[in-house]
This record gives sequence, C-alpha cells and structure tokens, in this order.
Amino acid sequence: GLILVLAVCWGFLGSRIALMVSLGVVFSVSGTFWFLQGYGSTLNVSVLLGIVIVLGMLVDDAVVVVEAMYFRMQRGMRGIDAAMESLQEVGLPVIAAVSTTIAAFMPLMLLPGIVGKFMFIIPFVVTVGLAVSLVEAFWMLPAHVSSMGGSALSKSRTQAIRERWTHHVRTGYTRALIHVMRRPGRYLLLAFFLFIASCGALASGMVKFQFFAFDPIRLFYVNVDMPAKASIEDTLRQTMVVEQRVRAHLREGEARSVTSLAGIKFTDVEPLYGDQYGQIAVSLNPGRADMRRLEEIINEMRPDVSATPGPGEISFLELSGGPPTGKPISVKVRSDDPAELRAAADEMKRIVGRIKGSKDVTDDDVPGRNELALTIDVDAARNAGLDPGQVARLIGLHVDGEIIADLRDRGEKMELRVRSARDSVGNVRALLDDPVAIPGGGSVPLGTLVHAEEGKSPGLVRHWNLRRAITVEADLDLEANNTAAANDELKAEWEKVRDRFPTSDLDFSGQLDDINESLNAMGPLFLLGLGLIYLILAAQFRSYFQPLLILVTVPLAFTGVTLGLVISRNPLSLYTLYGVIALTGISVNAAIVLISAANDRRLAGMRTLHATIYAARRRVIAVLMTTGTTIAGLASLAFGLGGKSLLWGPVASSIVWGLAFSSVLTLFVIPVLYRFFLQQKQPKAPKKEKPLKLRISDSYGTRRG
Repeated sequence: GLILVLAVCWGFLGSRIALMVSLGVVFSVSGTFWFLQGYGSTLNVSVLLGIVIVLGMLVDDAVVVVEAMYFRMQRGMRGIDAAMESLQEVGLPVIAAVSTTIAAFMPLMLLPGIVGKFMFIIPFVVTVGLAVSLVEAFWMLPAHVSSMGGSALSKSRTQAIRERWTHHVRTGYTRALIHVMRRPGRYLLLAFFLFIASCGALASGMVKFQFFAFDPIRLFYVNVDMPAKASIEDTLRQTMVVEQRVRAHLREGEARSVTSLAGIKFTDVEPLYGDQYGQIAVSLNPGRADMRRLEEIINEMRPDVSATPGPGEISFLELSGGPPTGKPISVKVRSDDPAELRAAADEMKRIVGRIKGSKDVTDDDVPGRNELALTIDVDAARNAGLDPGQVARLIGLHVDGEIIADLRDRGEKMELRVRSARDSVGNVRALLDDPVAIPGGGSVPLGTLVHAEEGKSPGLVRHWNLRRAITVEADLDLEANNTAAANDELKAEWEKVRDRFPTSDLDFSGQLDDINESLNAMGPLFLLGLGLIYLILAAQFRSYFQPLLILVTVPLAFTGVTLGLVISRNPLSLYTLYGVIALTGISVNAAIVLISAANDRRLAGMRTLHATIYAARRRVIAVLMTTGTTIAGLASLAFGLGGKSLLWGPVASSIVWGLAFSSVLTLFVIPVLYRFFLQQKQPKAPKKEKPLKLRISDSYGTRRG
C-alpha cells in the first residue's frame, strides 16, 4: 500500500517531493505508535489494519499543501513565499477536510456490543493518525519543500512529460465540465438515476446480505456426542472410528494434525466436560492457491462422516476470526416444566432442520447420568451393631475416597487418598452387594443397611431470565439463505405448533441479537457523523446552505459502494456499512476543496460561472491525487493483494469503490449544483479597514509611528 501511495505522488509531483511526502508518512505512523503506547494499546492485527486503512489518508493533507506549493514554484515563486501563500489558501480547507474525516470515524468508537469493542481500535488509530498528519503537513512539510527551493523541480525529461500530461488532464477535464454545464439537467438526472438504480440493486437482491463475514481459521472440530450412560472408554472408541473416516477425506499435506479427545468438548462459548463427549480437532496447514478451502473440506466429508455407524451424534464446529458472536440460528426455548421443555426443544430442532441451508443442529441440554440415591436405614445399621456414621464413611470410600495422609515430593504437598477400585462402582446396583463387616464376625450386604432409589441425575440445568432454558443452535449455508430470513421462517413455523407447548416461549439470540444491536446503533451513529460534519463545514464556510451542497457527495459515495458490491459480488455485511459510515467523512474532501476555491474566486470579483470553472480546473489535480493516494493505500486490502480478508476487506472495498465513484461524480455534479444555486448570490468582498497608526515611545524617549 505504501509503495502504491508513493507511486501516485511520484506520478503527479516528481521523485523529490514524493520523497518529502513519504517522510511525512513515516512521521505520522511513528507519532501514532508513540501515542498508542502512551494510551496502553498493544501492537496487534487491529492496530496494523487501522494503519493500513489510514495510510492513504495520511498524505491527503500533505498532497493538497504540496500541490499548492508546487503550482506556485513552477511559476517562479520562492519556496518560502510559496509555502506561506499555499497555507493561506488551503490551510482552512485542509483542516476542514481532515476534521470531517475524523468526525466520520469518531462515532464508530461508540458502536455497542461485542463488535463495537472488537473494532474500537480501528477508528481510534485513524483519528490519531490523521491528527498527527495534520501537524506534519502544516509544520514539517512546508519547511522541507521550501528549503529545497528550485531543486524540488527537476528539469528532467520525466518532469516535462509529467507537466505535459497534467496539463492535458486539466484541459480535457475543463472541456468536459463546460460540456456538462451546458446540459446540467441531463447529467444531474443521470446521477439521480444511478442513485435510484443502486437502491434498486439492494432491494432486488442483486446484492446479498451477510452481516457477519469472518475470516475462517483453518481449524475445525468434529463432535461425537454419545448417550449419557456411555463410559469414557466407549466414547473414545467411537471417536477413533469417526477419526478414521475424517482422515480418509483429507488429502496428503492438507492437515497439520488430527487429534481425538474424550471426556471434553470445546464449543464456541465454553468447554463441556463429561464421559459422553468426544471430539476430533483437525488443524489444517496454511492455505495456498492449490489447496481446498475449509468449507470445501467440511462439505465434502460431512455426508460420509455423519453416517458413521454407532450411537454417537456427529456435528461439525467451524471456527472463525473476528469478534465472538453467536451462530446464525440460535433460539432459547424456555419453560418451567422440564418435560415440556425437552419436548419443545426437540420440536424446535426438527423445525430448524427443515430450514433451507441449516446444518449442524445442536442443543446445549446436558443429559444426566445414572445415579443411585442412598438413605441410611438407621434401625438396620444399629441392629447389625454398626454406627450410621460408619456406614456413611463406607459409602464415601466407594465414591470419593478418603484422605489418609499428606506427603511432600520435592517441596510439593501431595494428598494420599484411598478409595475403592473404579470397577466396583461401574454398575451402581452392584454397589449394594458389597459386603460390610459387622462386629463379632460375619458380614451383611450394603443394600440391607440403606434405602436405595435408582434414577437419572438432572444433568446441567441452564436458566435464562429466571426460567429453565435449552438453546437450539445451527449453522447456515449463507449461499442458500441469510440469517434474518432463516429466523423469520423459524418464527412462522413455531407459531403453527405453539399451542402444543402452552408454558414454553422463545428467546432469539446469537447473530440475530448481534445484528439487531449493531444495526440499531448504525443509524444514530451515521446521523451523528453527518451532524458533526455539517457543523464543521458550516463553521468553515460560514453558511448553512453550502454544507448541504457538499453533503450531496454522500449519496454519490453510496452509489459507488453499491456498484462495487455488484461488480465484485461481495455481500453487504456489517463491515461494509462500517466502511460506508467512514466514507461519509472522506468523500466530502474533494467537494470542500472545490467549493473553497470557488468561494475565493467569487470574493475576488469573478462571476459564479467563471469562478466555478476556474476552481475546478485549479483543483482537479489535487482531487485526483488525494483520491488516488487513498485508493492506493487501501487497494491491497480491498482487492486481496497478498491475501483476501472477509472481515476487513469489505471495509476497505466500500471506501475504495465509493471514493472512486463519488470523486468522479463530484468533479462534475458539485460544480453544476454550485453554479445553479449560487449564481444569483454574489458575495460581498470584506471591507478593508484602514490600518490604525500608533505612536509608541521607547525607553529612550524616541517616538515611532
């Protein structure tokens, strides 16, 4: 990304000034890292991705300043004079442009929920980086360029070619703009039609919805859930059988390791412990172009592995990067009646299994194991000459054992526990036949000294909002269905059977909860960003109307984002919306520069038409440079150069497509609208006050005027 940014600067300004701009990038990034260190942040992937996103923006303010200096130095002005006049001309517009970008990113730090906590650092890094770059652009860069003087403008053949093609760009753009301004209605109608078409593309389903698109981790689990009464040996035996089928579907060099476990099951929420749980962990080697994707591997082995003979229930668990979120389908079935709760959960699993695209339907109900409740028969114990406490101790020796001594091994304390052999309690009924010695000789069976009641333990009882609950979850093939539609279908099917479970109700969670929480916050945050941008622009232009004119670029940017999604066939995700909000502040920068230059010309006495064309011709190179550097900085992330990210790629892609499209339209739409609305409002030049002469006496009594 940095190389592409510098290449764009070199193409417009030459190698020496591009070098000065690159030093500004180093200063801005170093200053950002220094600030993050003081803040207490670590250097992690999120910080680095924030740097990648802001990389192209770091040079935007520097590019505008140095382009203004370059323009003047080409016409023979001294470096120091060019620096001072350039800062007077573009200083306030640059501050406004950077401030609007910060204003768009800052509300994103207020995004609630797990996603907000995970992505907080991205807008924070962007905000800090832009603030540091502003210091560099106004302080260090003008000093460096002015100190170079005339040597900044090399007289090489490359420089001559550069000046010639930038002249052609200005000339060609001016002719095209004049052509558009002669037919304003036709081209404004075309821009409006493109915006309506982009809205139609979203409404018609041309752009798919996938709110959480995460980068898959090349690791997955195959779960083997045995009946509750299964021993850990039976669980491990069945898990090894399943492992052989899993290995049969892995190609040579594809897997790093395949490990079978029994007695524990890792989930995306918590680990579960129990003899009935088996799990196979499959770790794949890092992906290459010639290797299958994780989804392809799982989909290819799923039918055969799921059909493995045996009592185990088999499911797959895919892991993904990004913030932890629930599964696409996750519904809590609640009831105070345990029997009805279990029946309602089974019915819900059948409903979920019929939903198009659903897979790996599971629930979190942990069945209890066989148990034997023993109550000491006090009379029988006393008749046998035994103390009831002795009988209780004997039972404890069979189950938990008893600590009889403390030992030390190399300074570590160890407890010596004595209990009966494990085989003797493998069958709870066999425990009652164990002989118990009685005083005077002889023995009696343990069963004659206790009242025994055999049954099942309740297992793990979960509650949600003070009621018993079982959570039914499933993954979803997002190519066949989306989260919102699947949950809507689930609700409709539940209404058909609701009367069969009068005390049961549903509570939807998982990704649907996360989606609703994030989407509910997106609208207010978007409006907050727009409000901050409007206030900044109103203060800059001292106008209530011109900020509205500049904000026309926002729907233009949205049109570009939608066009990019249609062309790239990427889904509309939460992170795409995240990028759209960030784009709000970036897309207005070109309009700020254009309108600021036009206002200056009108204040100097130009008519609105001439001022508009002059400003557009004067600023077109700066607009193309700032757009080009931002796109260049994000290109590697947006287009997957060096690896495609489903998590961060949509953020960069939405900014790239939206900025590219909106910048082109801004160069034509904004001048047309500016002339149309302001041609009757010629501003009055500020009155020049006469300087006030003061007579000041120094300590020697002389007077100076």
